[in-house]
Amino acid sequence: SKEMLRVVVLLLGISTTAGFLAPSPAALRLPSAGSAASIALSSRTTSRTLSSSPSLLATNMVMTPVGYGKHHLSKERRAELEATAKAVATFGKGITACDEGPGTIGDRFQNVGIENSEENRRLYRQMLFTAKDAEQYLSAAILDPETVYQKDDNGVPFPELLAAKGIVPGVKPHLKVYQIPGGRPQETVMQGLDSLNVRAAEYYAAGCRFAKWRSPLTIGADGDISDLCIKANMEDLARYALICQSEGLMPIVEPDIVLLGDYDLETAVDVNTKVQAALYKSMVDHGVWMEGSTLKPNMVNPGKACPKTYTCEEIGEATIAVLRRVMPAAMRGVNFLSGGQSLENAAARLSSINKAKGNSPWNLSFSVRIGLNPQA
Repeated sequence: SKEMLRVVVLLLGISTTAGFLAPSPAALRLPSAGSAASIALSSRTTSRTLSSSPSLLATNMVMTPVGYGKHHLSKERRAELEATAKAVATFGKGITACDEGPGTIGDRFQNVGIENSEENRRLYRQMLFTAKDAEQYLSAAILDPETVYQKDDNGVPFPELLAAKGIVPGVKPHLKVYQIPGGRPQETVMQGLDSLNVRAAEYYAAGCRFAKWRSPLTIGADGDISDLCIKANMEDLARYALICQSEGLMPIVEPDIVLLGDYDLETAVDVNTKVQAALYKSMVDHGVWMEGSTLKPNMVNPGKACPKTYTCEEIGEATIAVLRRVMPAAMRGVNFLSGGQSLENAAARLSSINKAKGNSPWNLSFSVRIGLNPQA
């Protein structure tokens, strides 16, 4: 019927407009007039059939992946990356971020009267990694490069120790932020793409199976982030992801819109949507295998100086709204960073995000810094 044809064309339009999937020639072949007459259905029957038979679209509308790195990654490498993403997105578990560099961890040691030596840093990491039942709550751990090459008291490298407990070991390969010349004062890019392929190969050989790259972004007084800043950072994230995948590391991409400023929740929704849309387009344009990647974003919050107060439920709904508008269903998991929030607020907001999730396809969990930092 015309109604059935309209539904099918509409579905095809939704799939292809996003740029993630293109219909195969077989998907575009329509039934002949005779066969169309024989399967004529009312719009009500059509809707019921489509909703009650999820396999119908998969059977009759075969889709061909486009731009996911298929041209350069082997089938085995893609399967490995996807398996890592699936493990990190294990339901009921999350990521521990143990990637503070020696300088950052030194400040925290000083606050509790601990000398900032390499041995003390090793002992601290060992205490975290050997905590009782940690594997029941953690799917992955992000390590500083120093920690990747350290060992426990028995001589077992930390990545091997974590893997034996079912916790996927990963690494932070980026370096320091750098002010964009000529840009706004708060607009930066992260350094570290040079020689990343060499370092990524070394991290993989040391036992790491994923990497994490943070690109901090700040909403200006005008309630926006410049196109230059978004483009520079999202293309860097895409290049990082592409390089890591080529060396076997599943990339976690982290566009982090910090909480500085007085912008409201509505502004946060608009800017987060724009930033994430630019990220996914850059990843697809670069040929990143989306099924073998993970998102680690900020929760969609108003600025800390915003005079209006929002409930956890409103923040949860805003965060889900952004994901539904732009995030590819091919990506398995989202691990929200909790920077700038108290542990209690972050946990309450994550709970509200999951309550607002509905039938969204992603595993939504945490990436939290534990131990010496009470402001996770």
